[in-house]
Amino acid sequence: MAKTVLITGANKGIGFEVARQLGRAGFTVLLGARDQSRGEAAAAKLRAEGSDVRPVLVDLERAHETGTVLAGQIQQEFGHLDVLINNAGAFDLTGGDSPASTVSIDAMKRTFETNFFGTVAFTQPFLPLLRAAPGARILNVSSGLGSIGLNNDSTSPFYPVKPLGYNASKAALNMFTVNLAFDLRDTPIQVNSICPGFTATDLNNNTGTQTIEEGALAIVRYAQEPDHGPTGGFFHKDGTYPW
Repeated sequence: MAKTVLITGANKGIGFEVARQLGRAGFTVLLGARDQSRGEAAAAKLRAEGSDVRPVLVDLERAHETGTVLAGQIQQEFGHLDVLINNAGAFDLTGGDSPASTVSIDAMKRTFETNFFGTVAFTQPFLPLLRAAPGARILNVSSGLGSIGLNNDSTSPFYPVKPLGYNASKAALNMFTVNLAFDLRDTPIQVNSICPGFTATDLNNNTGTQTIEEGALAIVRYAQEPDHGPTGGFFHKDGTYPW
């Protein structure tokens, strides 16, 4: 029986490429999108390539509601969930998210609502389904900008990039990873943060230096990590990042 993966924010960008690659690897892909028509169009493209891809509604502005409904649907059809990839995220492109001395509090709140509060609220309804799988994986798509160590390292390329709302929301997401890995330490579930790297996507107005394929590498790898693999870690395609 094929493994089932749920990917949020998967109708475009890195999430779409992860859906493509895991579909090719034989997963049944639940392609999450907050816009139903865009999700259906994206799923249709991947089905045309021969993958089993099904669009599902995921809206992190209504995270608990959409998560609870979707968890019930997955329970009814599959009875468990093998992989949850929390890929959906937000970056305030209005200019309100800036360094600490000038950052807009409203911009910070909007960013946290999606990147942290929404992700936590969405994940919780799926934990019984993940526990029911033989050995599930939870991947939180983070960023090197969420590393406090790299933010304080003048030799790091992340050092001069200081939008407080985004960086702090990803640092909070990393804490969620560590905390949830601790909660699930007596289970075979692996919980990790993944940094895709500075990838050209809508999130950064396509200014990233990596291709979409490069950005998907680590996520696809850790979605298929063998049993007894690492948990509670922060990984990128070439290694690990400090918290």
